[in-house]
Amino acid sequence: MTATSGLDDGRTNRMGRADLHIHTVASDGVSSVVEILDAVAAREDLAVIAITDHERIDAAVAGRSIAHDRGLRTEIVVGEEISTRGGHLLGLFLEHPVKPLRSLRDTIAAVHDQGGIAIPAHPLVPYPLCAQGWVLRRLLDDPDPRVHPDAVEAFNPTFFGRIARQRVVAFATEHGVAMIGSSDAHEVGQVGQGWTEFEGWTVDDLRSAIATRSTVPRGRFHPAGSQVATFARQLRKYGRDLGAEVGGRVRGTGTRRDLGYPTGDIEMAAGEPRPRTPR
Repeated sequence: MTATSGLDDGRTNRMGRADLHIHTVASDGVSSVVEILDAVAAREDLAVIAITDHERIDAAVAGRSIAHDRGLRTEIVVGEEISTRGGHLLGLFLEHPVKPLRSLRDTIAAVHDQGGIAIPAHPLVPYPLCAQGWVLRRLLDDPDPRVHPDAVEAFNPTFFGRIARQRVVAFATEHGVAMIGSSDAHEVGQVGQGWTEFEGWTVDDLRSAIATRSTVPRGRFHPAGSQVATFARQLRKYGRDLGAEVGGRVRGTGTRRDLGYPTGDIEMAAGEPRPRTPR
């Protein structure tokens, strides 16, 4: 899995590209859904992207709707990065948010119960937010197929991803698990820095490639120190969010914080959109 540079149009050799791990301002990203869709439309090299905010799917649902209305050729997958007691898990192709802080086993089953795909994010890093090898082995050996991970994130351009890359590839190869690459983007300029190559161009092609373990993870690591600027922007965003939340509570108007997509008459309940009650 050699890091590459340049992004040629994947359609020329019938290999689609997917970035399946992207955050927006709805969670800990610093770019809006609209900014991300604008950037993807301008590039036209990504067949599929997944918006995977922490513990919520509303921005992803909005992004899918906006992309459909625009006729964007890139397909949008509704996803969520779910915090479990066994590490972060990417749930893809969701229609409802998945409850956090359960076991990794129960969370994978909950994703599958929705017809989704479950992929441990940035695994094998010695850090509490990352699934460990012994946990994954136990799940893969479990007689219940509902608790088997569908793939592992084998390329993540972050510092942690660089540390674990070789171990993840070796683990996936040993256990016959599909591998994906993704950007774990927290700002629009990072989208597509890691990607998954697959035969075809549609989400159905992508799902088939994951099922047949024919996906190829690729990407470019972040330059040393480059994520410091992103972290600084995240801190400023958290300050704005806190101000909006506190101000909304004082005024009795709700949080009113920027969720990164046109809200209209929408407010959030447990990460899902619902009609706003009159005020």
